[in-house]
Amino acid sequence: MILVAILAMVSAAVLSAGSSLQRRMNEEELLFIGSQFAEAFRSYFEATPAGQRNYPAKLEELLRDPRYPGVRRHLRRIYVDPMTGKAEWGLVPAPNGIVGVHSLSQRATLKVAEFEPAFAALMGKKTYDEWKFGFAPPGLVIAVPLAGTITPIVKPGAGKPAVTPPGAPTPIVPVPAPGQGSPSTFNTPAEPPAK
Repeated sequence: MILVAILAMVSAAVLSAGSSLQRRMNEEELLFIGSQFAEAFRSYFEATPAGQRNYPAKLEELLRDPRYPGVRRHLRRIYVDPMTGKAEWGLVPAPNGIVGVHSLSQRATLKVAEFEPAFAALMGKKTYDEWKFGFAPPGLVIAVPLAGTITPIVKPGAGKPAVTPPGAPTPIVPVPAPGQGSPSTFNTPAEPPAK
């Protein structure tokens, strides 16, 4: 009888550990997919012909850009959200379209700190629907921070990242990506590494 109780407790512990491991893997997949969406929004913005809308009206426009007569893709497919199991995403609105996506899952996140610099905007977020991925170009101020771009912003002439008061929209400042001529932006300042 005691052996059965011990086996039941061990089995429960193994299942719990397996469930946590699966959620961590899903979080990593969500970060990868988010970076793919962010890159697609950046590509769409940078490929904008003169006089055209800078942002897609719907996600499908990232698959086939309607502004061009031929096939021009910014994203290979609309990914399945690993947290919900569906290819449905919340949208981050812009003045004339959308600039980002987020999961529709309201589950609590496992990871809340120690993100890579491109995902610094996710620090302290408590649920997956707060993890917003996209591209906000220079000069666009949006109410929510986006994650997924490559380089944290630094104000020109300043030696450290900019600081924005809590609750205020974060201004977007372009910073050239290492080795590239075009600017890469990140709309939420990263904290300097602790020494």
